[in-house]
Amino acid sequence: MVIFVSTSFHANGLKLRPRLGRIRRSRILEQKDSNHGFETFFYNQTIDHFSYGPESYQTFPQRYVINSKFWGGGNSPILAFLGAEAPIDDNIQPSGFTYENAHQFKALIVILEHRYYGKSVPFGSRKAALKNARHRGYFNSAQALADYASILLHIKDKYNATHAPVIAIGASYGGELATWFRLKYPHVVIGSLASSAPILYYGDITPWTTYHSVDTSEECFQTIKKSWSEIDNIASKPDGLAILSKKFKTCTPLKNTTELKDGLDTVYSEAAQYDSPSNIPVKRICNAIENAPNCGDDILCKIAAGVVEAYLLEYDGNNSRCYINEDRTGDESDEGWEWQSCSEMVVPMGKDKNSMYQPEPWNLTKYIKDCKEQYGVSPRPSWVLTYYGGHDIKLILRRSTSNIIFSNGMRDPFSRGGVLENISDSIIALSTKHGSHCLDLDEAKKSDPDWLVQQRKTEVKIMQGWITQYYDDFKAINK
Repeated sequence: MVIFVSTSFHANGLKLRPRLGRIRRSRILEQKDSNHGFETFFYNQTIDHFSYGPESYQTFPQRYVINSKFWGGGNSPILAFLGAEAPIDDNIQPSGFTYENAHQFKALIVILEHRYYGKSVPFGSRKAALKNARHRGYFNSAQALADYASILLHIKDKYNATHAPVIAIGASYGGELATWFRLKYPHVVIGSLASSAPILYYGDITPWTTYHSVDTSEECFQTIKKSWSEIDNIASKPDGLAILSKKFKTCTPLKNTTELKDGLDTVYSEAAQYDSPSNIPVKRICNAIENAPNCGDDILCKIAAGVVEAYLLEYDGNNSRCYINEDRTGDESDEGWEWQSCSEMVVPMGKDKNSMYQPEPWNLTKYIKDCKEQYGVSPRPSWVLTYYGGHDIKLILRRSTSNIIFSNGMRDPFSRGGVLENISDSIIALSTKHGSHCLDLDEAKKSDPDWLVQQRKTEVKIMQGWITQYYDDFKAINK
């Protein structure tokens, strides 16, 4: 099992919202050697789709991957997996929902990489793209959606598949993109599967406390809740940080308590977000805390035992040499998401006194101040709702679109910002009580519970219905 999410971090003093996360993989296959039918291409992409200044016409190579192993040719369907806040390398595998179900649709698989990530970086390098204020301005979701539309239309032309129905599939932020793609480009995609897409986590729609509400045992809850003040107590002693560094076996000596607290915050939030039925990380971490040997009444000894268990989960049972503050220098997903969070993806998140976390209320004024200090520009907290909508979602989507599946696992705290009720006959909410973040798009396993198997079958059936209706409409119009 691999963890690919950063739920709390500081960069140059700036603390931002969590990355939405990615599909988890139990292993990374060596697709470069075995190929499995994946072919990599680069599209000469326009830097700015929405203005007509001289710089707007500059281009950059944007990566996309195609697998035609199951494709029926002609106007057979296209399944387009929308890349999000990470390189697409982990998605280029013969596993996961898209690959495992492509044969049922005789579909062409297309995997699209988000601009400014992976090998799809404009202006020649990540430094040139992200350190230049003007260049950063082209790094946003609207440009990304226009990129995807351009590439898909190019592919349809290239493969002589002008009338092939396209279904967009996305996970987390990619699920948001899949939703918005259907809204903004209905002539390009006939439907979207949006897995764990928290499109209602913007503005004042969802309370800022909801992400950090975690379902644990009472003993585990209280132990974690008491630990924050205990950290402060020890840190106040002579050599307190050194004591904490030794107790938690940190990778480098702690510079302050914030470093430790953020690390623990990340451990708990990741466990909650990816609390899948096969790994049950919340239960396992809590069991480790509650049954820590030789700890007695030592709260932080118990917390440290929970951290060790979390890292055992992360590294497939292999014990880590150190914990909490690993070197994340150069993580392009953190770097890119920091900018996206400081521009348009402003999600109100905080912790109140009723959670097991140390209280830290949402403070938009401070958030804007920190972002402006970092980038020289202020975030636009209302832009997502202005550009894509969110308020009165049932009324608006019912009147404006169709063919969207919103899938959510209710163990995932991001589900509280998702669409959890059917909006129309074709805008469907599939929620699973014991599901976790993007679990439906992960690779199928023999150990998967029946409800997860059925969820995926339902998604396939709905998508098949979209495609059948598309072909019927096409025939009726072109008699």
